[in-house]
Amino acid sequence: MTAPTSALDMPPHGDSAPGTLNRRILSVVFFNFIAYLAVGLPIAVVPGFVHGDLGYSAVVAGLAVSIQYLATLMSRPWAGTLCDTQGPKRSVLTGLALCTGSGVLTLVAALFAGTDWLGLGWLLAARLMLGAGESLVTTGTIAWGIGSAGARHTAKVISWNGITTYGALALGAPVGVVLARHGGLASIGVVTMVTACVALLLARRKAPVPILKGERLPFRRVFRAVMPFGLCLALGSVGFGVITAFITLYYGSHGWDHAALALTALGTCFVLARLVMADSIGRFGGYPVALVSFAVEAAGLAILWLAQAPWQALVGAGVVGFGFALVFPALGMEAVKRVPLTNRGSALGAYALFLDVALGLTGPLAGLVAKQAGYASVFLCAAVAALLALGFSQWLAARYRQQLVPAR
Repeated sequence: MTAPTSALDMPPHGDSAPGTLNRRILSVVFFNFIAYLAVGLPIAVVPGFVHGDLGYSAVVAGLAVSIQYLATLMSRPWAGTLCDTQGPKRSVLTGLALCTGSGVLTLVAALFAGTDWLGLGWLLAARLMLGAGESLVTTGTIAWGIGSAGARHTAKVISWNGITTYGALALGAPVGVVLARHGGLASIGVVTMVTACVALLLARRKAPVPILKGERLPFRRVFRAVMPFGLCLALGSVGFGVITAFITLYYGSHGWDHAALALTALGTCFVLARLVMADSIGRFGGYPVALVSFAVEAAGLAILWLAQAPWQALVGAGVVGFGFALVFPALGMEAVKRVPLTNRGSALGAYALFLDVALGLTGPLAGLVAKQAGYASVFLCAAVAALLALGFSQWLAARYRQQLVPAR
């Protein structure tokens, strides 16, 4: 079902000047930056705390990290429904409150580090709370931004939201390491608590967007509507996932140094593409941009597969980052068109589920491939996945064009 055109397709206040529009969007996605700063701060510290300070195995340390992503995955439907029924502002406020609570529990976990099971229990509770908070904030800020800027700027809102996500993660991880070095895990809990609480107070003062009245589809129907786009997103995200998971091992298998530069190239080109090319989705449409993006991503993965020198792998990683950058907003814009505006939040939550699942499964599945055929093979498989996504997106675009042709 295609969402009907409404007054919400136009920017509020009748002002769509680029500078004003960007400020309006940034004033909302700032809260997403704070949520992902809370995610980034402990990401490199939690494994060491669980394994080194509490004395648990590496498996338990891995569980302490991954349990947050499970909470994010499981709370996506809640986030979407909350946006649709009580408004995206309520979703953001609830998410920031959970992030604040996560900071409090992280501090408590640090204080109970002398009692291993208590320290672990409080930390796992903090991670679960943070995962749910992340889901509520990021879904809420996208829906809030779209409601504020106008539905025709959906792709632009999603692009800026992604920039704040990866920017906060890139900043949060090294800052978290520095904090832990000087003040332990407790300092991360305090900083998380304070920043999330301040953001919560600022969000409370910001004007909400109207809650739309009208037909609301059950989540299962929304899920079915966005599933084709989510499957394309999942296939396209394999390349991003294998680089983050295996680039260090790939470099090591060749005897190359400075694998971190490949991750820097991936992230830098990702953000650069979103900054430079964000308007392309509005000009050319979601389908054409997605098709080009998948082709570019596949080319970058092929370069990685065939790389014979570290500079070639560096180029390949950068090309993948540039190609993958616009996949989520391009297909996301098309996905939300398939449901009524009253289900926009649920559509965003359902769509993001596919990214969560794909990134969660990519690591272990690609690990099995690498064990049998070597690390280079995972990039070949990811390139094939990107080409499958391209073909499926082409089919979706053709199907959409047929639906637009009036019956004779």
